[in-house]
Amino acid sequence: MNKAFLFIIIGAGLWGTIGWYVKNLYAFGFTPMEVVTLRAWSSAILLLLYLVIVSPKKLNLHTPKDIRYFLGTGILSIIFFNYCMFTAMELSTIPVATALLYTAPAFVTIMSFFLFKEPLTRIKIIALIITLFGTCLVVGVIPLNLQALQISSILFGLGSGIGYALYSIFSKFALKKYTSLSITTYTFIVAAVALLPFFPYQEKAHLLADPTVLFYAFGLGFLPTAFAYIIYTYGLQQTEASKASILTTIEPVVATFIGVFIFQEAFTFIQMVGKALIIGAVVIIQVKPHTKNAGAT
Repeated sequence: MNKAFLFIIIGAGLWGTIGWYVKNLYAFGFTPMEVVTLRAWSSAILLLLYLVIVSPKKLNLHTPKDIRYFLGTGILSIIFFNYCMFTAMELSTIPVATALLYTAPAFVTIMSFFLFKEPLTRIKIIALIITLFGTCLVVGVIPLNLQALQISSILFGLGSGIGYALYSIFSKFALKKYTSLSITTYTFIVAAVALLPFFPYQEKAHLLADPTVLFYAFGLGFLPTAFAYIIYTYGLQQTEASKASILTTIEPVVATFIGVFIFQEAFTFIQMVGKALIIGAVVIIQVKPHTKNAGAT
């Protein structure tokens, strides 16, 4: 197998393990926003240390005004989509949450049409229809299953897809001046700083002294975030962005296995078909590249 492809698959596979860390942190009493804070801070520290050691020049800002790009990727995207995704995992299941997260390419397509005047081709329209149908199967709209239909989890899941899509939108501007890894690092630094006031230090600081909590907190920041981004970026530099995006569809597959086999979460055959359709739509959209992907989960 092509080494670049292997790096991309490993990186995406590690993204798929996020739910494992999140669910275990929930067991210690952390809320979704607190887990977002833990991920942002551990990731920012690790990515910053990596660039300081390996390539400190990538931390240079061309102009202070450029921080506005990272306010967009860090606050409007990373904080928002992580909060929505982690809340969806809490309210529903890991497989459902990751399926709804992968509606992001559909939202990118729609946003790019209005913001960048990118053409809405027949292929893109077909992919949007497939995504919509697949989403309806995953959340229980088709066939109508009122017991499985959880409006709040659906809204948070779709919110994660919108927030994830915003990362591509904001980073499109930043990619004109910065590398993918620089954007990711500054994104998490901004997110970590913005989240400082929202962590209940008096109530939860003592938990951070627990080695198991630190393992999950820094594990979340290391393997499925910092390390995954680094090797994904390395692989991306040696292959086409569209092919890389297709390979990243291994992420929801890994997440589904973790949800079903480790946490014993229910995921019906109909939902599996729906998730497969959403992943298929991602592949269809990426067959003809239109933008460079700056990052991922």
